[in-house]
Amino acid sequence: MNTEPKDIIVLGAIQAGIKKFDKIQKMTQIEPEELNSILEQLENSGFIQVAEKSRLLGKKIEILLTKKGSNEVDKQVHELQTKWNQMSTLYKTQDKEGLKQYMDESKSFFPMMIFFGVMNIEMFSMMFGMIGIEMSNYVPTENMPEGEEFDTDVEF
Repeated sequence: MNTEPKDIIVLGAIQAGIKKFDKIQKMTQIEPEELNSILEQLENSGFIQVAEKSRLLGKKIEILLTKKGSNEVDKQVHELQTKWNQMSTLYKTQDKEGLKQYMDESKSFFPMMIFFGVMNIEMFSMMFGMIGIEMSNYVPTENMPEGEEFDTDVEF
């Protein structure tokens, strides 16, 4: 399966112990219809399994990560960390053109980097200041962590 960023975010939520549809939806901010579609694809690919448990008050449905799903999350997080390290190196060496090009090529990974806490948000904000662009051009507002203030007008 060719995993998309939202697929990995959903797998990450499940790996973090979120087992119920409504809680996954709330944590990931993915519309219910789209989330249902993602979960079906993940189940068909063997990344998750759905467990039904009978209880006194009815059935309880839990979404569980398989070993294959856990390995995929670990692989993706490692790749995100590698990308972040490359961006950090370009920033630290003041390679503005290289950083802008790398950020352009990697922007689909930014929501996952934020979700998994791979990036240093303060440094990320300073990267945008260094190359002279707005963070909102790369990361939709709904993907930015709540309660975080981003200063994209950093002077050097």
